[in-house]
Amino acid sequence: MPRESQESCSLVHVNPRSGKMAKTILVTGCSAGGIGAALAQALAAQGHNVFATARNTSKIPPELRALSNVSVLALDVSSASSVADAAKAVREAGKGLDVLVNNAGIGYTMPVLDIDVDKAKRLYEANVWGPIRTIQAFSDLLMASKGRIVNVSILTTPTSASYASSKAALNSVSETLRLELSPFGVSVVTVNLGTVATSFHANEPTPELPPTSHYTGILDTITKWAKGEAGPKGGPIKDLVNSVVPDVLGEGTGGVVWRGPNSGAVRFLSRWMPVWLLDMMMSNDQGLDELSKALKAKSD
Repeated sequence: MPRESQESCSLVHVNPRSGKMAKTILVTGCSAGGIGAALAQALAAQGHNVFATARNTSKIPPELRALSNVSVLALDVSSASSVADAAKAVREAGKGLDVLVNNAGIGYTMPVLDIDVDKAKRLYEANVWGPIRTIQAFSDLLMASKGRIVNVSILTTPTSASYASSKAALNSVSETLRLELSPFGVSVVTVNLGTVATSFHANEPTPELPPTSHYTGILDTITKWAKGEAGPKGGPIKDLVNSVVPDVLGEGTGGVVWRGPNSGAVRFLSRWMPVWLLDMMMSNDQGLDELSKALKAKSD
């Protein structure tokens, strides 16, 4: 059984399935039902050595914890001391680090006028400063192995300005880092995900609009989007993970890649669709046209 804490774990050097050198990979955000746990399991199944991390390690699925080539570590990316402890544990394991996957993150759905700035700051702490903090802590190990950083991102919708802007910031950081680390032989890839069925929405708090909100008339629509009950339905998480594994192992394209259901469509529409048509589609889906009609009827 893997040991949780700072103890060294027994990791092999050679992948018994392929005969190639097994990589040592750390994945953040490995709670059950999420992309991190599924990705960690897929990588471990290929014979790689995986550090599966989560803020609360009891949420890491038992089937992942039970694998002999998986080590469980507590890692809260919002905490400098937690990140430092995890980095120390990886160093003490003595096998270096080939790949860092920044997957951990939190969501927050709220119209911009109603955003609780303190909640938005906590989101940025996890979604932007967390990955930066983690990259800094493991950078020496990644430089030594000429390894790889994988930053998991996603495109979002109206009423998700806090979350969307945090991912936009991460994308910018990721692309800048790709250039800054290239002299050291460290590659960086940003993986923009499509829609996928995970526990992410279930973990997001139900939106509570303030009494003074101008958007109370569409609270039901906002809530459905926050809970993943509206919009395109997510595809199987296994299919998504299988498409991401080559990017993690450095076999796919570097830079920015698009993976998973609807990712190609979103990329095409955001780049080529006329803004007015895209606005119309988004307003219809998000309840903003409904709100416009209600306000117009009220003023007549």
